[in-house]
Order: sequence, then structure tokens, then C-alpha cells
Amino acid sequence: MGLVNPRLADVIAVLDRLYDPSWAESWDAVGLVTGDPDQPVRRVLFAVDPMREVVDEAIAGEFDLLVTHHPLLLRGVNSVAATTPKGRVVHDLIRSNTALHVCHTNADNANPGVSDALAAALGLQDTRPLNPMPEDSLDKLVVFVPTEHTEPLLDALAAAGAGQIGNYDRAAWTSTGEGTFRPLDGATPTTGRVGHVSRVAETRLEMILPRHKRRAVVEALKAVHPYEEPAYDVYELAALPGNRGGGRIGVLAEPLPLKQFAQLVADKLPRTEHGVRVSGDLERLISSVAVVGGAGDSEFAKVRAAGVDAYVTADLRHHPATEAQAYDGGPALVDVAHWASEWPWLRDADRLLRQNLAAQGSTVDTHISTLCTDAWNLRL
Repeated sequence: MGLVNPRLADVIAVLDRLYDPSWAESWDAVGLVTGDPDQPVRRVLFAVDPMREVVDEAIAGEFDLLVTHHPLLLRGVNSVAATTPKGRVVHDLIRSNTALHVCHTNADNANPGVSDALAAALGLQDTRPLNPMPEDSLDKLVVFVPTEHTEPLLDALAAAGAGQIGNYDRAAWTSTGEGTFRPLDGATPTTGRVGHVSRVAETRLEMILPRHKRRAVVEALKAVHPYEEPAYDVYELAALPGNRGGGRIGVLAEPLPLKQFAQLVADKLPRTEHGVRVSGDLERLISSVAVVGGAGDSEFAKVRAAGVDAYVTADLRHHPATEAQAYDGGPALVDVAHWASEWPWLRDADRLLRQNLAAQGSTVDTHISTLCTDAWNLRL
């Protein structure tokens, strides 16, 4: 049997695994904007901006889903009447049965995400996050159980989500010892008698679990544990830097003079009227590079602390750029168009969506928009 077209809900589920909405910044607006989760999806268009011309491209091409990086409605609105440009876009999307889904800062913070695609386009190697997010919050569960009941309890805890570490599941640590207790009046002990001290051969069982699964794991423990009052502890583990987060730091395969590196940037990114602006000694050798897809002058402190030779990003303003250059040994600056810095991500999102859909037995026809939606269309 061949691959079938998925429902919109199935496509969104894949995109949410790749670009989890929980990774978005608190101020952002990501996710499904228009569309019926039950509608079939045959064709998907990827673009940076949900601009009028891009929406027209999606409608004219009979695409069922438009996936964009930038939100259509970033700030709260009181109306989507067709009397405003964005309101007309919403009306046209709904009228044409074209769904719109946004992956913005959740795609910036993903791995691979927007800055990974930019780094790969420039040939950077050994990349790591510039601004790493903490790993998912973890707990450690410690529970004491009669030794003969260890395996059933371990199985139940694993089924509830404990003991998953990387590509392994049911991971646990056990050690044996002696537990002691005295049941009081009103107790119904599994072993021993009320008023008498009991000593039982017990196993100390330790497992790691995602914090958001704490309730389910503790409920599984209480349901399976043979004791009326099981003894257990839950420890919140320290958050460590992970491999997700904004920006990337990497190195070139071979050092290049700044002027040649800037030309590489211009050659590898889509052309815009903005072009590529450079600040620094043009003969300086560039080996280590930080990149941020989109506006990046808020990250100067982290870039400087990283000690890189060059910083590639977009929307650099005069004062932050001149202040950054005032530091001795600060990075050379390579400023590109916002749209151009984020466009390479579309190829990654396209490829990953198709791969994940194929793995679950479905397929879509995809297309990447090449319409330049950079704000500037003439440079004199």
C-alpha cells in the first residue's frame, strides 16, 4: 500500500515534535492560525513571512497548508475584519480553505533550528548553541520496595515514563538493604503485625523521569507498590545546558580573511537589496563564527563572551554595533537581511516534515517559496 495524505492534525503533530511550542519565547505567537484539524493536506508551502504575496502564492497554487516562520498576528488584536491588510489575509485563508501554521521562536530554539540552517549554509562545523536552553526538567525517584516486588514495580514505573535516558528505556539503579517499620492501630500491613516491629529485605530503586510526568509516575508507584504506605522520595535535579537554544557557534573548515568570508556569506544566502554589510579589519582571519538567524544585536554580550572572530546576523543597529566594535578583540560584524538569514531554515523544515510523515506512512507534496519578502526593494 502506498503512502496516503495526512490530516492537518497529523501534520501539525509532526511540526510540534520538531518545533515544540513550549520552546517558544513567552511573548511569541506560534501554532495554528487558520485551518480545520480534520482537513486533508496534500500540498504544503514553506515561507518566511505570511505576507500578502505569499498568501496569494499559496492560494493560487492550491496549497492546503502554509507554514511560515514569522507570525501573522504577533500582537493581540480585537478584530480581523477585512478592512485591514491582515484581516483580509485571514479572510482569504479561511475562504480558500488554506491553513496557516507558525513556527517562530520555537524553531529558533530547536535543534536543528533556524540558526543551525544558517550555520550549515555557511559551512560551519562543530556547532553548539550560543544561548543554550536548559535540558528538559528532570526528577529522580527513589523508592523502597520488598525485593520480590522490584521487577513489577520497575515495569510499572517505566510504563508511566520513568527510566528513559537517550535511546534507552527502563533504566534504573537498584541496591538491597533492610527496611524496618512498626504498624500502628488502624494500619493494614502487607507484612508484619500491628504493634510489632517488622524487618523486610527491600530494594532501593532509583529512576530518572521528566518532571512533567511526575504525577503519572507517582500514581503508578502507589497503584503497584504492595505497601499501604510506600516510602519514596522525589528529587528535582539541577538544570544543565542542553543542545537547544538560540544562535549557534561553529568553526570554518579553513580560516578565511574577513573580506573573503563576507563574500562567502553573500554567495550562500539569497540575494537581497540589503546585501551584506561588514564591520572590521578586512584582512582579519576568521575561523570561529557565531550566527543568529533574524535580529541579533541583543546577543552581543554572549557573542563577545564566546570569543569568536565574526558574528553573522541581521538587523544590526548603529549604537549596539558601534558599542560592540569598541571592545578590543571584539568580533567582526557581518550584517545580512533578516529574511535572507532565516530562509535556509525552510529547506530543513521541508525535509524533516517529509521524513517524519513518511515514517508514519503518509506523504505531502511540498514547495519552498522563493518570493523575497525582505522589507527593502531598492538600494541607491
